[in-house]
Amino acid sequence: MSDASRDAERSSDTVFGAIVRGEIPADIVYEDERCLAFRDLNPQAPTHVLVIPRAGICGLQEADQADPSLLGHLMQAAQIVARQEGLEEDGWRVVVNVGEDAGQTVAHLHLHVLGGRKLSWPPG
Repeated sequence: MSDASRDAERSSDTVFGAIVRGEIPADIVYEDERCLAFRDLNPQAPTHVLVIPRAGICGLQEADQADPSLLGHLMQAAQIVARQEGLEEDGWRVVVNVGEDAGQTVAHLHLHVLGGRKLSWPPG
């Protein structure tokens, strides 16, 4: 089995893989053929939405190898979500955690769309 196949299998075994397959309910706010976006169960801001690819990709470090155009698509989806959630006027943030030390707790690539209040920097 190739490294990419192992990563896809590991990613699809996560809670996010189960959401993609419809096995676990989620409050989905956007979806298309390549990704879906749903509200975080433990929000860190008034609006906290996760954007994930349908494909099983463990993290940002594997995304360009799996599908070079996917990252742009996920960013476009994040922008659509921000517009739908009414975040464009006051501002919003996109965060991608890569690896455990950065705070990635689910081995499935995901973008955090955060807004609805003034966000401080640095975040952690």
